[in-house]
Amino acid sequence: MKIIHPLEPIYDKDSKVLILGSMPSVKSREVGFYYGHPQNRFWKTLGKVYNENIGESKESKIEFLKRHHIALFDVLKSCEIEGSKDQSIKNPQPNNLLPILKNSSIQTIFTTGKKADQLYQKYCYPKTKIKAICLPSTSPCNCPKGIEEKLEMEYQKIRLFSEDSE
Repeated sequence: MKIIHPLEPIYDKDSKVLILGSMPSVKSREVGFYYGHPQNRFWKTLGKVYNENIGESKESKIEFLKRHHIALFDVLKSCEIEGSKDQSIKNPQPNNLLPILKNSSIQTIFTTGKKADQLYQKYCYPKTKIKAICLPSTSPCNCPKGIEEKLEMEYQKIRLFSEDSE
């Protein structure tokens, strides 16, 4: 089924890092926000990294991202996909990331999961010229139980690049 990305990027002029997934999951599209599946560990992991309770509302999540200079978007503008299975992606069309990069302070790009990283390297890197750091997927499909410590350790990299240097 062909899906067109329904969500706007989240960023502002102070964003220092950009986190890119592949394409919003079925649940994320239903709730109208990134990493919307209740079992996805993305928000929980970021909360632990920054030692904060992010909250459940879209507004509290956006506020958290902006406070920590984090931009959030996805690699793909559209694709054919079965459910939320990244491995089923066909006919991918990338998002244009250049306007985000031009209107922010982004120096570092992270991808969440191998598929997002592969798609970024193939379609976006030739235009952005910013190498991405691949983080483990937080999806309940790709993220076995008991991986929380590893996720938190890997996602600490975001904090290194997003915080103001004093």
